[in-house]
Amino acid sequence: MDPKDVKSGQKLELYIKHDCPYCAEARRYYDVKDIKYTIYDAQNDRDARKRMFALTDDDPTVPAIVVDGQYVQSGWGSPPIG
Repeated sequence: MDPKDVKSGQKLELYIKHDCPYCAEARRYYDVKDIKYTIYDAQNDRDARKRMFALTDDDPTVPAIVVDGQYVQSGWGSPPIG
């Protein structure tokens, strides 16, 4: 699944670092598309980071994008940049 193909009504979760420009770009994209998402602070929240590593097979690249409970990718851009 391409992370840009998320539809309104799907459960979108973003694991981010607040100073990450790629995370900001992903958030802007979903905001413009009016797609709601939940943010998890992978930098400062140990539990969120642990969940992200479990989903990404220990890949620290952010944003980690999860749609309807399924890990889609880490990074943002084409190809993903992290």
